[in-house]
Parts: sequence; C-alpha cells; structure tokens
Amino acid sequence: MLDVHKSKPKDLESIARSGSPLRRIAARIPTYLTDVRENPAWLPMFLLARTMPFRRAHWLMAEPVPQISAPEPSMFGAIQAETVSAELKRTGIFIGLTLPPAIHEEIARFGQETPCFGNFERKLEFLAKDHAEAERRFGRTILSGHHFERVLQCEAAIAVQKDPLLLNVARHYLGGEAKLITTRLWWSFPTKSASDADLSRASFKYHFDLDDWRMLKFFFYLSDVDGDAGPHVYIRGSHNRRSIKHQITLLVGHPAEEVLKFYGEDSVLTLTGSAGTGFVEDPFGFHMGTLAKQTPRLMMEVGFGVSKPSKRRYHGEPVVR
Repeated sequence: MLDVHKSKPKDLESIARSGSPLRRIAARIPTYLTDVRENPAWLPMFLLARTMPFRRAHWLMAEPVPQISAPEPSMFGAIQAETVSAELKRTGIFIGLTLPPAIHEEIARFGQETPCFGNFERKLEFLAKDHAEAERRFGRTILSGHHFERVLQCEAAIAVQKDPLLLNVARHYLGGEAKLITTRLWWSFPTKSASDADLSRASFKYHFDLDDWRMLKFFFYLSDVDGDAGPHVYIRGSHNRRSIKHQITLLVGHPAEEVLKFYGEDSVLTLTGSAGTGFVEDPFGFHMGTLAKQTPRLMMEVGFGVSKPSKRRYHGEPVVR
C-alpha cells in the first residue's frame, strides 16, 4: 500500500517547466487556441475556474446523485463511494485503492510491450526497455513516454476505466452529471545523460489542473514507486482554498517554497507504494509528479469531469508548433 545527449527545450514538456512565465504561456498558446476552436466554452472555464468565487458558484449547480438500487460489484471490493467523497471534500485526496494483481500486471505488461512516445512527441517512438538506446538514437534527453490512445487497446485498462466504483465516486463528489473524460498511461524515466539544465527543467513545480470546472482523477502505480521512482505529491486541503496570487495568475505552476509558505509543510503528502497502489484526488489541489531518479515509473490516470469531453485532448496530447 501507500507508504542522452544534452537537449534543448524544444518540446512543450521541457518549455513548460523552464524559462520565464511569458515563455511558458507562449509555449501553450497553440494548444489553447485549438481548445477554444473546438469548444468556445473552454475559454471562460480556463479564465474563471481558477478563482474560488466562480468555482463555488459552479459547484452549486451540481446535479443530484442518481439513485442506485444495488451497486454493481467493483474490483476494489467494498469501498463506499460516500466514504471516498467525504474524504475528498475534507482533504482533496483519498488513499486506499488497490488494483487486483491480474489487472495491474496486465496493464504493466501492455506498457512494457507497447511503444510509447517520448516527451509528448509522436516522432520519438520506442519501447520503455529501450529508453537509453532511444536517447542515443534521437539525440535527446527523454524524461517521459506517453501511450496516448494506445492505452484503449488494453482490456485491463478498460476494465479499470469502466469499474462502477470510479463513476459512483465521481458522481458523489462532482455531481450526477460526472462523466469519464480522460484515460492516460505513461512512463517517467530516469536518465544518466541529462545535463544540469535538463534536470532543472525536469524538476516539476507544484501545479493545479484546469481541464474542467470540476474534476476528479484516479491514479494507479503500475510499477513499484519509492522515493527515487518519481512519487506523486499532493498538498492536502489546497483544493478548497487558494491565495489571491494563485487565483489571478494565468500560470498553474508555482515554486515549492511559495506553495508551502501558504499551505504549510505539514500539508504535503508524498505517495509511495507497490505496483497496484491507487488513489484519487481533486486535481485543483496543488500536486506534482517528482523526477524519477533511479527507476522508471509507469502510471495510469482515469479522469472524470462535468463538461463535454475534448476529442482532441482526451489523451492529454498538446499542440506544438
């Protein structure tokens, strides 16, 4: 349970973690413009959902939870959606989901046998076991590998995505209109070829997600994760309070010292665990995935929201120009 060669920052992942605030915003502009063209309602959400008054007003519009005569069996056992929702409302995160061995082993096998795309770039395609060779071949530091839509070819991943507990929790927390919006599977890689600049760019900042007005994300480790394998970190309680500065800036990422000064170091929760370990969080709370230092991390995410899902961003792929 829980307890290459030197590269230039040409890809969105690298740029988003480095440089000036203006440069980081500029790197995302193509993605933002594409989102607005696909769904004009995305823009007011992106601008207003970061502010507490507008968020609270939107939560007041949540639909009632549909009545279920008898809940369907779940691979997670007898966990009650009401219990999970209550803890989410209190701290923003619930720990205690565990995938059955057959499920997490099948997804892990899929992740190992199916090519991924490095640093969000489809031209950087390789198997996870060939990561070091891929860095040499592409002449790039590769810190992540995303499977994008290929995860939907994995029957075990689909079983997790469709498990009734996930939707039931989402409805109890987000409202009756909650729906599936994302499913992701990706690797975080340690690398011996990174320069100091690469490692600096890879040091994730605390950030919050703004993919929808109300969101919930389930995360599952598909490999053992200790302190050197890129554990996920969450700031408890940061989902329902926010400093004025963090509400009026367009940036979602902020330095650790700035975040911890407001929320306190005792609010930090670092999540380690063996393969199969899972948790669910409100991603509006500050969180980050830390750098994998010694061993690669394979992780799956299943996200729920209340707005119409984006066909283009269903797999988390940015637009880079």
